[in-house]
Amino acid sequence: MNRLAAILPAGNVLVNVDASSKKRAFEQAGLLFENQHAIARATVSDNLFARERLGSTGLGHGVAIPHGRIKGLKNPLAAVVRLAQPIAFEAPDDEPVVLLIFLLVPEAATQRHLEILSEIAELLSDRELRERLKVETDPVKLHEMISRWEPLRSVA
Repeated sequence: MNRLAAILPAGNVLVNVDASSKKRAFEQAGLLFENQHAIARATVSDNLFARERLGSTGLGHGVAIPHGRIKGLKNPLAAVVRLAQPIAFEAPDDEPVVLLIFLLVPEAATQRHLEILSEIAELLSDRELRERLKVETDPVKLHEMISRWEPLRSVA
């Protein structure tokens, strides 16, 4: 199992989410984490925005990895949101974003946080998989695609 699948409950995968802006997308993520994990929605969206002010988490190719540190969180948590319509995200290629992988980590995040981010970036660099994730309409299938993906293992 990859690191993302280990922290991504099936209930944290949403498709066709209506969000007209980055702010609305972050609010939707806040609502999801509040409903599924009892983390206050304002805490989630405020932390995501605080990180976003440091620089866009948009990677290009229509995907982004918004992430934030959450005080009191014991273990990393992820959510995947596929939007109904792409939104502006200040990505390096200026392409609007349609697929967001949200990552919440404990306030005192460690090397594990960076390893999870790195693995998510690797998953999203798989062009064929990325394109399939961006159009999948069934949240269960989207979760399965992520769960089945295996990162390259270094032999070093």
